[in-house]
Amino acid sequence: MSDALDKAEAAAREAAVDTAAVQIALAAVELAKAAQAQPAPQPHQCDHHKQRRGVGEWLGVACAVCVGGVGIAFASLALAILGGVAAIVVLVLRSMWRDYQNGK
Repeated sequence: MSDALDKAEAAAREAAVDTAAVQIALAAVELAKAAQAQPAPQPHQCDHHKQRRGVGEWLGVACAVCVGGVGIAFASLALAILGGVAAIVVLVLRSMWRDYQNGK
């Protein structure tokens, strides 16, 4: 009787192992079906070539350039005035120094 029980127990273990293997195989088949059902990934297309600037954006860029140009013009004018004032101050100081050196 022990032999029969051992044989039955071995057969039950083998059936359990076979059942697990079958379940794994079925899961692999289902996974393969799901992978085929999904669409293939498309190659990445960069979007920055497709987008174009609108009229409002161009007007904004133009206004920014104009404001920057006016700012640069005022800065240049201020530097020119500062240079002229500095030259006058240097000439006046040089004249005063010569007068001081000559004893006047």
